[in-house]
Amino acid sequence: MKKHFREVQYFLFGQHFAEGLRITFAILLPSLLFFYYNQIEAGLALSLGALCTSITDAPGPLAHRKQGMLYCILVVFITTLITGFAQLNVYTLGLEVLIGAFLFSMFNVYGMRAAAIGSAGLLVLILNLDKPLTVAQVLPNAALVAAGGVWYMAISLLFSTLRPYRLPQRLLGDCIRELADFLSIKAHFYNTGTNLEEGYRKLVAQQIVVHENQEAVREILFKTRQIVRETTATGRALVFIFVESVDLFEDITATYYDYETLRKRYGHTGLLSHIGELIQQLAKEVDNIGFAIQANTVYNNDVNFEERLATLRIKIDAVALEEKEGSTFVLKKIVVNLRKLVKRITLLRSYAANKQHTIPVQKGKLEHHRFVGHQNFSVNVLTGNFSFQSALFRHAVRTAIVCLAGFVLSKTLSSGPHSYWILMTIAFMMKPAYSLTKKRNVERVVGTLGGGVIGVLILVFVHNSTALFVLLVLLMLGTYSFLRANYLVMVFFVTPFVLILFHFLGLGYITIVKERIVDTVIGCVIAFTASYLLLPKWEGEQLPDVLKGMLKANFKYLQTVSQSLIGKPVALLDYKLARKEVYVQSANLSAAFQRMLSEPKQKRKSSKQLHQFVVLNHILFSNIASVAATLLPKAERVYPAEMVRPVKRSLHSLSTAVNGLDKTFAAPQLVRVNEETPEIENNSDERLLQEQLEFIQSVSADIEKITCQMGKVLHPSYSTTP
Repeated sequence: MKKHFREVQYFLFGQHFAEGLRITFAILLPSLLFFYYNQIEAGLALSLGALCTSITDAPGPLAHRKQGMLYCILVVFITTLITGFAQLNVYTLGLEVLIGAFLFSMFNVYGMRAAAIGSAGLLVLILNLDKPLTVAQVLPNAALVAAGGVWYMAISLLFSTLRPYRLPQRLLGDCIRELADFLSIKAHFYNTGTNLEEGYRKLVAQQIVVHENQEAVREILFKTRQIVRETTATGRALVFIFVESVDLFEDITATYYDYETLRKRYGHTGLLSHIGELIQQLAKEVDNIGFAIQANTVYNNDVNFEERLATLRIKIDAVALEEKEGSTFVLKKIVVNLRKLVKRITLLRSYAANKQHTIPVQKGKLEHHRFVGHQNFSVNVLTGNFSFQSALFRHAVRTAIVCLAGFVLSKTLSSGPHSYWILMTIAFMMKPAYSLTKKRNVERVVGTLGGGVIGVLILVFVHNSTALFVLLVLLMLGTYSFLRANYLVMVFFVTPFVLILFHFLGLGYITIVKERIVDTVIGCVIAFTASYLLLPKWEGEQLPDVLKGMLKANFKYLQTVSQSLIGKPVALLDYKLARKEVYVQSANLSAAFQRMLSEPKQKRKSSKQLHQFVVLNHILFSNIASVAATLLPKAERVYPAEMVRPVKRSLHSLSTAVNGLDKTFAAPQLVRVNEETPEIENNSDERLLQEQLEFIQSVSADIEKITCQMGKVLHPSYSTTP
């Protein structure tokens, strides 16, 4: 019960609910106001403009949001104007559908915000297809739609100006809570009943979520001048908390062990369950910190994790006395790593408890711009994708053809006055990847059927107009709150919302629900079939590029860290950039693997090997992070040659794997082994470091082998020879 209550709190204080409130207000108010003055058509046009503009108002830097909304208003105005004239002739209307669907789909090449502008243009095109207008009414109608967009933008910018830090706080809180889930999944590895393969599958899936949240926070923090350049305590606190959370993610990632061996050796002692419980408690603490930041409240907790660590250490010492088979050094190393996590979490908690944000000003210039990507909006990006080798071009062509087919079908076999529902379903079900199209189709059908049942029940049993209006507003709020969060839930809310809305407009809800369900099913069947048969781009065809990205990132990461072994200083900025690239490429790899699993079996290439590749690379960069945590804080020194050789061999294995996929890859100079180096010191830290480096060598060799196996299937010209 407590868990469900916390989930409700997350929702109410989260960004999605805040967006839902803003969008609902901006859309509902014009319609109500103009309805009061018997100008319902004008009100609906204003609301349509507000809806379209809200699609582009995704979280991000204020300047980007403002620019995106302005371009959206321009696109919506022009599209409404053209559609108004085109609808005077069915053939010109069909031509507009064909060209518009292709052009708006190609907006995807410029990133998510531009893709949202394309979606808004396609939406306003479809919703104006059957709107009967005279020539004299076309321009005023387009002006009203644009005015609705301006109205929404004014509301959005007003909220952002009055509370400039709430959006970063909500996104940062979400990011930290997802990090807590990542830590919780790692805790399950110490449960002897957990399936390790399934555990890794969940871990890499959650890693995608963590990465996406980190990228969203990084984008808004490091591209917002008010936060990066100002000296206010709140802005500094947000940056510091985010940086600490990224370091915490690395600390969690670095705590890798051979869990199978741990279970065999210490499973019977009960220690592993104690370790798992402690990690779960730490995960809960991180979750509480994230919620406090998200809700903008003070968080104070007097839980003493040091005492629990001390208790765990006593239990480990007791086991060491009882066990005859060897040392419990690895368990003691786990305690050391847990203590590191506790210190990092305690620091985050101090930020969450400090409403005054008395955080020291960062010394030196922070090069934040190097941690964020910069979208290229040149025409060359668009023209460069005019090739059937481009998945986005194939998607645009496929969408245009299918939308035209849907338009023709709606005009010839329409089952009701809202024939645009078929076309709308097709347009918004089509995604560049087959797996995403499949997922959207299932969610659309299930949500429409479930929402249709709820809508009918509401209209059968609720006859009071005031009660129906309240339900309408609540359903609107649910629709726009889940617009970006959960498509299935959004569809579940929007269906009864539409039924009640048409009921208020005097239309029979039974006829409407039948028409919506039939049109939805028809549209989904067409979209799903087209995604399979018409110019598909399967994940297996794109895997070589994903594999190269992951291998190159791990090569750079290991090479950066390895400089410490030969006495060279490692710049913290260079290390963090290499680490970030590993996380980016790992998320891309994991996402590609997840998409492949949703494709037909006959289209999957080397899926078992790919899963091994994903896990091995996760293990590799986890161990590199662990080595970095050991080496970087220490004073510069030259390490024994026995420690450098495994690294050199690891880099050679990774570069060989990359060369098999990319002959143009020129591996930077590998670390050189200086034979005149001191011998390995006879202490536990040096021995553990040596073991880790040798393990990295073993994992790198396995990655080379598995890459070779996949390369021969995915890349016919694959060869590891120069």
